Amino acid sequence: MVPTALVVLEQRLRPEAADTLRYFAEQDIEAKVISGDNAVSVGAVAAELDLPGADRPMDARSLPGDPAGMAAELEKGTVYGRVTPQQKREMVAALQSRGHDVAMTGDGVNDVLALKDADIGVAMGSGSEATRAVAQIVLLNNSFATLPSVVAEGRRVIGNIERVANLFLTKTVYSVFMAFAVIISQVPYPFLPRHLTLISALTIGVPAFFLALAPNRERARPHFVRRVLRFSVPFGLITGVSTFSVYLLARAHYGATEATLEAETSAASLTLFLIALWVLSIIARPYTWWRVGLLAVMAGGFLTVLVTPWLQEVFALNLVGMTMPWVAVGVAGVAVLGLEAAWRIVPRYWPDLPEKPHGAAVPAERRRAGRPMSRRGGD
Repeated sequence: MVPTALVVLEQRLRPEAADTLRYFAEQDIEAKVISGDNAVSVGAVAAELDLPGADRPMDARSLPGDPAGMAAELEKGTVYGRVTPQQKREMVAALQSRGHDVAMTGDGVNDVLALKDADIGVAMGSGSEATRAVAQIVLLNNSFATLPSVVAEGRRVIGNIERVANLFLTKTVYSVFMAFAVIISQVPYPFLPRHLTLISALTIGVPAFFLALAPNRERARPHFVRRVLRFSVPFGLITGVSTFSVYLLARAHYGATEATLEAETSAASLTLFLIALWVLSIIARPYTWWRVGLLAVMAGGFLTVLVTPWLQEVFALNLVGMTMPWVAVGVAGVAVLGLEAAWRIVPRYWPDLPEKPHGAAVPAERRRAGRPMSRRGGD
């Protein structure tokens, strides 16, 4: 027998697969490759993608049958071959039992069970009709390169909602505090509607619009309400106490008459704006050029009102003398120190709740973000 030809069969990798897996690794998201093919063949393909653990592929037929044992093995490995449709489903459940959020990608009927049970099912547009029907996301262009943008968009929305919620709830806290303070002290409310319109627009309304649209790469975390309250309650109380203190000092300084009410409310408005602007500066961290520019524009807007006579009249802002305006600035400076201290100290005494321990089942809404399970196309 004389050989006349050598035929080599090779799996074709999607050109964007390597970059997509590299992005997931940078985002602390672990990818796992599962396939019905021979484990050695699957490992060879994964090695071309520089996937960690590709040199140690595992035959799924040797995996433990019990959920706890399978979960323990899945924590160790990355590449699995000879995986049956039922095993794919069991793998998803095993990782979920460890508290992981699991994303599953697939295009064949044998992936339907796992896609249906995964937290996020991703199907290819060219996949089977059953696969597309059970998936939450369908990649119409059949490109894995879409997935990083999907993750980034989700993190942007969730992260920016938290930023904006911090802004609005801080205002709610100091507004409620001052309402009770006014009732107890039996004094006129320290602001006119036009004051709050100006301050809210410059420290909440306009900034919130830009912050909501900004990129955000922070990893999604549970306990949203706890973190927002941890920020807004101390920040709102510091803002409210400082502002109302300046208002009472202004009433004592100016005489607390009908004729001096505008000067008193103007001093309180100056204090509130300075503190609220610093709250915004903390929320806007880490700084970028446009965030610094946003803070500068908001500060410039308020300064413009203070130095423009007709705008002073429109917004009823009239800083009288030198004493109270500087007192307002000084109290705001002390409040800023309190805000910085609260930002660093409060999380230590009011930390995030601990994650569920490994091996304990947790509800889907409380699983931490992490570890998608993926499979290579074409199986």
